[in-house]
Amino acid sequence: MSFTPIAKGEVGAIVTSLEMRSRPSLRPLPSSDLRLERWPNPTAKKYRALFRRVGEPWLWFSRLTLDDADLLRIIQDPQVRIWAVTDRSGVELGIVELDFRVTGECEIAFFGLVPELAEMGYGKWLMAMTLQFAWNEPGMERLWVHTCTLDAPGALNFYIKSGFTPYQRQVETFADPRLTGLIPPNAAPQIPLIT
Repeated sequence: MSFTPIAKGEVGAIVTSLEMRSRPSLRPLPSSDLRLERWPNPTAKKYRALFRRVGEPWLWFSRLTLDDADLLRIIQDPQVRIWAVTDRSGVELGIVELDFRVTGECEIAFFGLVPELAEMGYGKWLMAMTLQFAWNEPGMERLWVHTCTLDAPGALNFYIKSGFTPYQRQVETFADPRLTGLIPPNAAPQIPLIT
């Protein structure tokens, strides 16, 4: 066994990619008092606000590095579909982003709920809806997603239980977004800051 140090000021994660090669069998849809609101053309500001709410606890930062034009080029592409998870009063509590830009494939680019909803069963409902949206696309042959060791502890097992099969593992290192100013320094306290 060997260890490779990660430079101070950086974060490292093991990324696992998973895929589903056929439509899953029909199951009863879990009940939920949440709703999904389709965002056909979100503004950069609105998108980033929800992205931060859901992702800061897990150091999501990739979309925060993009300027408005580059971000809008992705999130307003007709082959990228975004839904906000809302409660009955319209408060946004989660996000699903499906990327159909590769023919026959769909990437679950972002999938998550605010931490306050963890372990309440809403993830099962959201995944059931996500699978329905993805596999209703004509010509779909492959649905895939990736998760990493910085995500919620149960994320990998959740995807496997949802019917995904792991097919690749990678190591990712990057400048800690709390030190670069993309994310507040107090975000993700479970991941130590090493400077």
